[in-house]
Amino acid sequence: MSSKPTRRPSDHPLLHAELHLAGRLDDRFFDLLAALALTGSLQKAARAAGYSYKGAWLVLDAAGALTHAPLVDTATGGHGGGGTRLTQEGQALLAAWRGLQLRLDRFLTDQEAWLNDQPGLAALLKRMSMKTSARNQFVGQIADVHEGPATTTVRLALAGGQQITASLTTQAAQDLGVKTGQEALALVKSSEVVLVTDFGGYKLSARNQLAGTVSRVSPGAVSTLVGVTLPGGTVVTASVTHDAADALGLAVGQHATAVFKAYAVMLAVRG
Repeated sequence: MSSKPTRRPSDHPLLHAELHLAGRLDDRFFDLLAALALTGSLQKAARAAGYSYKGAWLVLDAAGALTHAPLVDTATGGHGGGGTRLTQEGQALLAAWRGLQLRLDRFLTDQEAWLNDQPGLAALLKRMSMKTSARNQFVGQIADVHEGPATTTVRLALAGGQQITASLTTQAAQDLGVKTGQEALALVKSSEVVLVTDFGGYKLSARNQLAGTVSRVSPGAVSTLVGVTLPGGTVVTASVTHDAADALGLAVGQHATAVFKAYAVMLAVRG
């Protein structure tokens, strides 16, 4: 029932745009007109478009004021029965909207094709399209894959020269199809990152130990977010308790090492 045409199939569209007429008339309004054209009932059309009955009348009145012509015509009873129908102006406006949506769709498809011809830019935008709650998202290239009977270790080389090691089940690695030279994302929750400012002569067993400089200390209601900038500009974010932040005396400019286990790394590759 939607008045908006369907774009060409795409798993991960790089571009998205919303069309508005006169700054007010949007998809939802034209869904209302399309439902009216189909059902002849304002009550049914309002329900289909997510309006209350009164809200539908209000938006139709406001649109009529913009177009300086009524968009619907209401009949009550009679030989043909009652109902609400689109006027010629309403039908023309709905047809114009559908035509504009088709034009917009073609434009976006053409521009997305152009973007896909720019490998570096397309890859950047595709990474941006991924939505996850993990604060740390490191992009890199798989430098090594060591497959064991139950566990596979994957080493990811970052642009700044650092490396991140991820440990995942061999079945998961096979499902992802990880291979050397492939671009991948390493996802690490900020709560999994331990900050070390002084090793005191000890060595840690954690595979990932990234040394950098504290670039942000942001106390919150529950915890403190600390950003550690690595050589090359990559930032690792750690979530620590207020007590821990105070005990470490964390301050911008201080040297710190972000430590996290290989099992804490989630690996993502493009399917």
